[in-house]
Amino acid sequence: MAKPALTLYLAAPRGFCAGVDRAIQIVEKALAKYGAPVFVRHEIVHNRHVVQSLEALGAIFVDELDQVEAGRPVVFSAHGVPKSVPEMAQAHGLFYIDATCPLVSKVHIEAQRHHALGREIVLIGHSGHPEVIGTMGQLPAGAVTLLETVADASRFQPRDAKHLAYITQTTLSVDDTAKIIAVLRGRFPDLAGPPREDICYATSNRQAAVKAIAARCDALVVLGAPNSSNSMRLVEVAKLAGCKQAFLVQNANELDLARFDGIRTLGVTAGASAPEILVQQVLDVFTMHYDTRIEEIAVTREDIEFKLPRALLE
Repeated sequence: MAKPALTLYLAAPRGFCAGVDRAIQIVEKALAKYGAPVFVRHEIVHNRHVVQSLEALGAIFVDELDQVEAGRPVVFSAHGVPKSVPEMAQAHGLFYIDATCPLVSKVHIEAQRHHALGREIVLIGHSGHPEVIGTMGQLPAGAVTLLETVADASRFQPRDAKHLAYITQTTLSVDDTAKIIAVLRGRFPDLAGPPREDICYATSNRQAAVKAIAARCDALVVLGAPNSSNSMRLVEVAKLAGCKQAFLVQNANELDLARFDGIRTLGVTAGASAPEILVQQVLDVFTMHYDTRIEEIAVTREDIEFKLPRALLE
């Protein structure tokens, strides 16, 4: 029996960004230099495949520093940590390597600059996300107010509207964030912001790539983790851009092929912490069951690389 025809639109860019690639390399090189185990505080990036691959090499993932063995290195995740974490590591004599994405560190520096200038700060982001916890933890309690929605921005009352600044989480919806900023700017004309937007290039590019294919897709699959902010935003962006049947899977094993009965076109992409092998496994499943034609739609090409910490290069 002939397989049904299916056109697969592969979004590009997709998958690993420079910050994720750097963070994974940091753990791998720390294992190579110092031997196992190397401890990692929290998931290095939000992807189980990545975490399990590093565990197989000898990485041990922990929730807090008191679980780190004395004399062993500990790596801080790509999402960034509050200032209290490296301070605690130093107090306990732990050798730590910071894998915070440089674009997240840029937001930390902006927050410190605004605070030094006496400005009240609002952070646009998602409550409870590690990046938000890390960013708010750069400053004393109460110095940063978290806004999650347009409604939050409409209700917010600053202490002094002439001394107000905003920063954002790096993995938000570009469009949703623009709406929140527009409300704040409309209410507070003196609002200070970043010289360049805080939402990172990879998040913006992956959302643009999804917008480029969503309207032509009967369904769209995003490879990523439920706790990955940038991956969840890709599902939302796809639906808003015209593909109502867009959903997240962590790997090919989560595909329910019954959901794809009757489709003719399928979009595939991956969040910034999902490796390309997961994409390939999904393509293999559809190639097995359909007569597939694969077309990659690229909105841009990425060539950004971030340097590794000096301790791993010496």
